Amino acid sequence: MKKSRYVTIPELAEILGLSRIAVYKKVKKGQIKAVKIGRTFAIDRKYVLKILGKALDQEDKKQIDDAVKKTIKEYGQTLKLLGSE
Repeated sequence: MKKSRYVTIPELAEILGLSRIAVYKKVKKGQIKAVKIGRTFAIDRKYVLKILGKALDQEDKKQIDDAVKKTIKEYGQTLKLLGSE
């Protein structure tokens, strides 16, 4: 049987260890991205991985790269000295 591309609010609640009501409130507030299919909300599995910190998208990777570049620019000499010890 093929896995669905989406998870429901009760499934996400179980994954996150939260109540269904807490997840539903986060969806209604826009804190969790979901699409409404009929009377049910569906959350993309890729987004769930992102919530859990197991996947990075291009925007996340760019933020990390920018932070590394900024750190090297500001503390490059110090990092070199620490590396030589």
